[in-house]
Amino acid sequence: MAGRTVAETSEFDLIDSITAGLPTGAAVRIGPGDDCAVFGVDGDVAVSTDTMVENVHFRRAWSAPNDVGRKAVAAAVADLEAMGARPIAVVLALTIPAELELAWVADFNAGVREECTLSGALLLGGDITRGRDITITATVVGDLQGRPPVTRSGARPGDVVALCGRLGWAAAGLTVLNRGFRSPRAVVVAHRVPEPPYGQGIVAQRAGASAMIDCSDGLLADLGHIAEASRVAIDVETSRLDVAEPQSVVAAAVGGGDPLTFILTGGDDHALLATFAPADVPDGWRVIGTVADGDPAVTVDGATWEGGAAGWQHF
Repeated sequence: MAGRTVAETSEFDLIDSITAGLPTGAAVRIGPGDDCAVFGVDGDVAVSTDTMVENVHFRRAWSAPNDVGRKAVAAAVADLEAMGARPIAVVLALTIPAELELAWVADFNAGVREECTLSGALLLGGDITRGRDITITATVVGDLQGRPPVTRSGARPGDVVALCGRLGWAAAGLTVLNRGFRSPRAVVVAHRVPEPPYGQGIVAQRAGASAMIDCSDGLLADLGHIAEASRVAIDVETSRLDVAEPQSVVAAAVGGGDPLTFILTGGDDHALLATFAPADVPDGWRVIGTVADGDPAVTVDGATWEGGAAGWQHF
Protein backbone atom coordinates (compact mmCIF):
# COMPACT_ATOMS: atom_id res chain seq x y z
CA MET A 1 0.00 0.00 0.00
CA ALA A 2 2.95 2.34 0.61
CA GLY A 3 3.23 4.89 -2.19
CA ARG A 4 0.05 3.80 -3.97
CA THR A 5 -2.69 6.34 -4.55
CA VAL A 6 -6.46 6.15 -4.55
CA ALA A 7 -6.41 6.34 -8.36
CA GLU A 8 -4.51 3.04 -8.47
CA THR A 9 -7.33 1.07 -6.90
CA SER A 10 -11.06 0.70 -7.55
CA GLU A 11 -13.85 2.30 -5.54
CA PHE A 12 -15.15 -1.04 -4.36
CA ASP A 13 -11.73 -2.41 -3.44
CA LEU A 14 -11.22 0.71 -1.35
CA ILE A 15 -14.62 0.26 0.32
CA ASP A 16 -13.81 -3.38 1.03
CA SER A 17 -10.53 -2.39 2.68
CA ILE A 18 -12.31 0.16 4.88
CA THR A 19 -15.13 -2.16 5.97
CA ALA A 20 -13.19 -5.39 6.32
CA GLY A 21 -13.57 -6.96 9.75
CA LEU A 22 -15.75 -4.21 11.22
CA PRO A 23 -17.14 -5.21 14.63
CA THR A 24 -20.87 -5.71 14.97
CA GLY A 25 -23.33 -5.78 17.85
CA ALA A 26 -26.66 -7.17 18.92
CA ALA A 27 -28.52 -4.12 17.59
CA VAL A 28 -27.17 -4.57 14.05
CA ARG A 29 -29.35 -6.65 11.74
CA ILE A 30 -27.49 -5.90 8.48
CA GLY A 31 -24.02 -4.36 8.39
CA PRO A 32 -21.94 -2.94 5.53
CA GLY A 33 -22.31 -4.42 2.07
CA ASP A 34 -25.95 -3.85 1.18
CA ASP A 35 -27.85 -0.74 0.06
CA CYS A 36 -28.56 0.14 3.70
CA ALA A 37 -27.47 -0.97 7.13
CA VAL A 38 -30.28 -2.12 9.42
CA PHE A 39 -30.31 -1.96 13.22
CA GLY A 40 -32.81 -2.07 16.04
CA VAL A 41 -33.33 0.31 18.96
CA ASP A 42 -35.28 0.30 22.22
CA GLY A 43 -36.91 3.73 21.97
CA ASP A 44 -36.79 7.01 20.09
CA VAL A 45 -33.83 7.60 17.77
CA ALA A 46 -31.50 10.63 17.83
CA VAL A 47 -29.72 11.51 14.56
CA SER A 48 -27.09 14.13 13.80
CA THR A 49 -24.70 14.96 10.96
CA ASP A 50 -21.34 16.70 11.14
CA THR A 51 -19.05 17.69 8.25
CA MET A 52 -15.31 18.37 8.29
CA VAL A 53 -13.62 20.06 5.32
CA GLU A 54 -9.89 20.04 4.68
CA ASN A 55 -8.22 23.40 5.39
CA VAL A 56 -11.32 24.55 7.28
CA HIS A 57 -11.60 22.02 10.12
CA PHE A 58 -8.22 20.33 9.75
CA ARG A 59 -4.99 20.56 7.79
CA ARG A 60 -2.96 17.57 6.68
CA ALA A 61 0.19 19.50 7.59
CA TRP A 62 -1.03 19.70 11.20
CA SER A 63 -2.98 16.49 11.77
CA ALA A 64 -2.13 12.87 11.04
CA PRO A 65 -4.82 10.90 9.18
CA ASN A 66 -5.50 8.91 12.35
CA ASP A 67 -6.23 12.20 14.15
CA VAL A 68 -8.63 13.29 11.42
CA GLY A 69 -10.54 10.02 11.61
CA ARG A 70 -10.87 10.26 15.37
CA LYS A 71 -11.95 13.90 15.25
CA ALA A 72 -14.63 13.19 12.62
CA VAL A 73 -16.28 10.59 14.84
CA ALA A 74 -15.82 12.45 18.13
CA ALA A 75 -17.33 15.70 16.85
CA ALA A 76 -20.42 13.91 15.58
CA VAL A 77 -20.99 11.56 18.52
CA ALA A 78 -20.73 14.47 20.96
CA ASP A 79 -24.08 15.68 19.63
CA LEU A 80 -25.69 12.38 20.63
CA GLU A 81 -24.18 12.75 24.10
CA ALA A 82 -25.76 16.20 24.35
CA MET A 83 -29.22 14.68 23.86
CA GLY A 84 -28.67 11.92 26.41
CA ALA A 85 -28.65 9.22 23.73
CA ARG A 86 -26.60 6.02 23.64
CA PRO A 87 -24.45 6.01 20.48
CA ILE A 88 -25.41 3.18 18.13
CA ALA A 89 -24.08 3.75 14.63
CA VAL A 90 -21.83 5.93 12.48
CA VAL A 91 -22.12 6.24 8.68
CA LEU A 92 -19.33 8.14 6.90
CA ALA A 93 -19.33 9.92 3.53
CA LEU A 94 -15.74 10.46 2.39
CA THR A 95 -14.68 12.72 -0.50
CA ILE A 96 -11.02 12.35 -1.47
CA PRO A 97 -8.71 13.41 -4.33
CA ALA A 98 -7.52 10.66 -6.66
CA GLU A 99 -3.88 11.43 -5.92
CA LEU A 100 -4.31 10.81 -2.18
CA GLU A 101 -2.14 7.95 -0.95
CA LEU A 102 -3.95 4.79 0.08
CA ALA A 103 -1.88 4.81 3.26
CA TRP A 104 -3.61 8.04 4.29
CA VAL A 105 -7.02 6.40 3.89
CA ALA A 106 -5.90 3.33 5.85
CA ASP A 107 -4.62 5.43 8.76
CA PHE A 108 -7.76 7.60 8.67
CA ASN A 109 -9.88 4.45 8.84
CA ALA A 110 -7.86 3.21 11.82
CA GLY A 111 -8.62 6.47 13.63
CA VAL A 112 -12.33 6.17 12.82
CA ARG A 113 -12.39 2.67 14.25
CA GLU A 114 -10.47 3.71 17.34
CA GLU A 115 -12.88 6.53 18.16
CA CYS A 116 -15.90 4.35 17.41
CA THR A 117 -14.62 1.91 20.02
CA LEU A 118 -14.15 4.69 22.57
CA SER A 119 -17.60 6.18 21.95
CA GLY A 120 -19.50 2.90 21.77
CA ALA A 121 -20.77 3.50 18.22
CA LEU A 122 -20.42 1.01 15.37
CA LEU A 123 -19.26 2.01 11.88
CA LEU A 124 -21.97 0.65 9.57
CA GLY A 125 -20.85 1.93 6.17
CA GLY A 126 -21.06 5.09 4.10
CA ASP A 127 -19.98 6.41 0.71
CA ILE A 128 -16.78 7.35 -1.11
CA THR A 129 -16.47 9.81 -3.97
CA ARG A 130 -13.77 11.86 -5.70
CA GLY A 131 -13.24 15.55 -5.08
CA ARG A 132 -10.58 18.25 -4.96
CA ASP A 133 -10.26 18.31 -1.16
CA ILE A 134 -10.88 15.83 1.60
CA THR A 135 -14.37 16.18 3.05
CA ILE A 136 -15.80 13.91 5.73
CA THR A 137 -19.47 13.81 6.70
CA ALA A 138 -20.35 11.65 9.69
CA THR A 139 -23.97 10.77 10.34
CA VAL A 140 -24.55 9.31 13.79
CA VAL A 141 -27.52 7.53 15.29
CA GLY A 142 -28.29 7.13 18.97
CA ASP A 143 -30.88 5.26 21.01
CA LEU A 144 -32.70 7.20 23.74
CA GLN A 145 -33.72 3.87 25.32
CA GLY A 146 -37.12 5.17 26.34
CA ARG A 147 -35.76 8.30 28.01
CA PRO A 148 -36.86 11.79 26.92
CA PRO A 149 -34.18 13.76 25.03
CA VAL A 150 -32.45 16.64 26.77
CA THR A 151 -32.92 19.69 24.56
CA ARG A 152 -31.58 23.22 24.64
CA SER A 153 -34.92 24.70 25.64
CA GLY A 154 -35.48 23.41 29.18
CA ALA A 155 -33.23 25.63 31.31
CA ARG A 156 -35.13 27.26 34.19
CA PRO A 157 -34.48 30.28 36.40
CA GLY A 158 -32.78 29.00 39.54
CA ASP A 159 -30.85 26.30 37.70
CA VAL A 160 -27.08 26.19 37.69
CA VAL A 161 -24.86 25.72 34.63
CA ALA A 162 -22.43 22.81 34.84
CA LEU A 163 -19.56 21.61 32.68
CA CYS A 164 -18.18 18.14 31.99
CA GLY A 165 -14.98 18.02 29.98
CA ARG A 166 -12.34 20.59 29.18
CA LEU A 167 -12.54 23.98 27.48
CA GLY A 168 -10.07 26.18 25.64
CA TRP A 169 -7.47 23.51 24.98
CA ALA A 170 -8.16 23.13 21.27
CA ALA A 171 -8.27 26.91 20.80
CA ALA A 172 -4.86 27.26 22.44
CA GLY A 173 -3.56 24.51 20.18
CA LEU A 174 -4.92 26.21 17.07
CA THR A 175 -3.23 29.45 18.14
CA VAL A 176 0.09 27.63 18.46
CA LEU A 177 -0.25 25.89 15.09
CA ASN A 178 -1.21 29.11 13.32
CA ARG A 179 2.09 30.58 14.48
CA GLY A 180 4.09 27.67 13.10
CA PHE A 181 4.88 25.94 16.41
CA ARG A 182 4.09 22.50 17.82
CA SER A 183 4.23 23.14 21.57
CA PRO A 184 2.94 23.02 24.23
CA ARG A 185 2.21 19.54 22.89
CA ALA A 186 -0.85 19.02 25.12
CA VAL A 187 -2.85 21.80 23.48
CA VAL A 188 -1.74 20.82 19.97
CA VAL A 189 -2.96 17.28 20.60
CA ALA A 190 -6.23 18.69 21.94
CA HIS A 191 -6.76 20.56 18.66
CA ARG A 192 -6.06 17.42 16.64
CA VAL A 193 -8.22 15.03 18.68
CA PRO A 194 -11.04 16.21 20.98
CA GLU A 195 -12.00 14.24 24.07
CA PRO A 196 -15.78 14.30 24.55
CA PRO A 197 -16.82 12.95 27.96
CA TYR A 198 -18.41 9.80 26.59
CA GLY A 199 -21.21 8.41 28.71
CA GLN A 200 -21.79 11.64 30.61
CA GLY A 201 -24.75 12.68 28.48
CA ILE A 202 -26.75 9.76 29.85
CA VAL A 203 -25.45 10.53 33.36
CA ALA A 204 -26.73 14.10 33.02
CA GLN A 205 -30.09 12.99 31.64
CA ARG A 206 -30.62 10.55 34.48
CA ALA A 207 -29.63 13.22 37.01
CA GLY A 208 -32.37 15.51 35.72
CA ALA A 209 -30.55 17.89 33.37
CA SER A 210 -33.05 20.49 32.17
CA ALA A 211 -31.03 21.53 29.08
CA MET A 212 -27.79 20.37 27.49
CA ILE A 213 -25.51 21.16 24.55
CA ASP A 214 -22.25 19.96 22.99
CA CYS A 215 -19.72 22.78 23.37
CA SER A 216 -18.30 22.85 19.86
CA ASP A 217 -18.25 26.56 19.01
CA GLY A 218 -17.25 28.11 22.35
CA LEU A 219 -18.61 28.36 25.89
CA LEU A 220 -20.31 31.74 25.47
CA ALA A 221 -21.64 30.98 22.01
CA ASP A 222 -23.11 27.61 22.96
CA LEU A 223 -24.58 28.83 26.24
CA GLY A 224 -26.12 31.54 24.09
CA HIS A 225 -28.02 28.83 22.21
CA ILE A 226 -29.42 27.52 25.50
CA ALA A 227 -30.31 31.03 26.67
CA GLU A 228 -32.11 31.79 23.43
CA ALA A 229 -33.96 28.47 23.23
CA SER A 230 -34.94 28.56 26.93
CA ARG A 231 -35.66 32.31 27.05
CA VAL A 232 -33.44 32.81 30.10
CA ALA A 233 -30.39 34.81 31.18
CA ILE A 234 -27.18 32.94 31.95
CA ASP A 235 -24.18 34.23 33.86
CA VAL A 236 -20.75 32.56 33.78
CA GLU A 237 -18.55 32.91 36.86
CA THR A 238 -14.90 33.00 35.81
CA SER A 239 -13.72 32.12 39.33
CA ARG A 240 -15.15 28.66 38.68
CA LEU A 241 -13.19 28.13 35.44
CA ASP A 242 -9.83 26.40 35.58
CA VAL A 243 -7.00 27.86 33.49
CA ALA A 244 -4.45 25.14 32.73
CA GLU A 245 -0.74 25.87 32.69
CA PRO A 246 -0.33 25.19 28.91
CA GLN A 247 -3.09 27.71 28.18
CA SER A 248 -1.30 30.36 30.23
CA VAL A 249 1.95 29.58 28.41
CA VAL A 250 0.32 30.08 25.01
CA ALA A 251 -1.40 33.30 26.06
CA ALA A 252 1.89 34.71 27.33
CA ALA A 253 3.71 33.66 24.16
CA VAL A 254 1.27 35.48 21.88
CA GLY A 255 1.45 38.82 23.58
CA GLY A 256 0.27 38.37 27.12
CA GLY A 257 -3.43 37.94 26.40
CA ASP A 258 -5.90 36.58 28.92
CA PRO A 259 -5.96 32.76 28.77
CA LEU A 260 -9.60 32.90 29.88
CA THR A 261 -10.38 33.96 26.31
CA PHE A 262 -9.48 30.46 25.12
CA ILE A 263 -11.91 28.98 27.66
CA LEU A 264 -14.76 31.43 27.07
CA THR A 265 -14.70 31.53 23.28
CA GLY A 266 -12.62 28.61 22.01
CA GLY A 267 -14.34 25.76 20.19
CA ASP A 268 -13.58 22.18 19.16
CA ASP A 269 -13.19 20.66 22.64
CA HIS A 270 -16.67 19.06 22.64
CA ALA A 271 -17.25 19.27 26.37
CA LEU A 272 -20.83 19.02 27.58
CA LEU A 273 -22.72 21.95 29.09
CA ALA A 274 -25.94 21.37 30.99
CA THR A 275 -28.31 23.08 33.39
CA PHE A 276 -29.55 21.40 36.56
CA ALA A 277 -31.43 22.14 39.73
CA PRO A 278 -28.60 22.91 42.21
CA ALA A 279 -29.09 19.66 44.13
CA ASP A 280 -29.06 17.52 40.98
CA VAL A 281 -25.55 18.17 39.61
CA PRO A 282 -23.95 14.72 39.20
CA ASP A 283 -20.44 13.71 40.15
CA GLY A 284 -17.91 14.59 37.48
CA TRP A 285 -19.66 17.85 36.59
CA ARG A 286 -18.49 21.30 37.73
CA VAL A 287 -20.82 24.25 38.33
CA ILE A 288 -19.66 27.30 36.36
CA GLY A 289 -22.67 29.62 36.32
CA THR A 290 -26.30 30.36 37.01
CA VAL A 291 -29.62 30.71 35.19
CA ALA A 292 -32.02 33.58 35.90
CA ASP A 293 -35.09 35.34 34.57
CA GLY A 294 -34.33 37.96 31.95
CA ASP A 295 -33.91 38.61 28.26
CA PRO A 296 -31.94 35.80 26.59
CA ALA A 297 -28.26 36.64 27.04
CA VAL A 298 -24.99 35.31 28.42
CA THR A 299 -22.94 37.50 30.72
CA VAL A 300 -19.53 37.00 32.30
CA ASP A 301 -19.28 37.84 36.00
CA GLY A 302 -22.49 39.85 35.63
CA ALA A 303 -21.26 41.98 32.74
CA THR A 304 -21.51 41.88 28.96
CA TRP A 305 -18.55 40.14 27.33
CA GLU A 306 -16.36 42.72 25.62
CA GLY A 307 -13.60 40.42 24.45
CA GLY A 308 -14.66 40.02 20.82
CA ALA A 309 -16.52 37.15 19.17
CA ALA A 310 -18.23 34.76 21.57
CA GLY A 311 -17.15 31.72 19.58
CA TRP A 312 -16.48 30.16 16.20
CA GLN A 313 -18.40 31.50 13.21
CA HIS A 314 -18.35 29.72 9.83
CA PHE A 315 -19.30 32.82 7.85
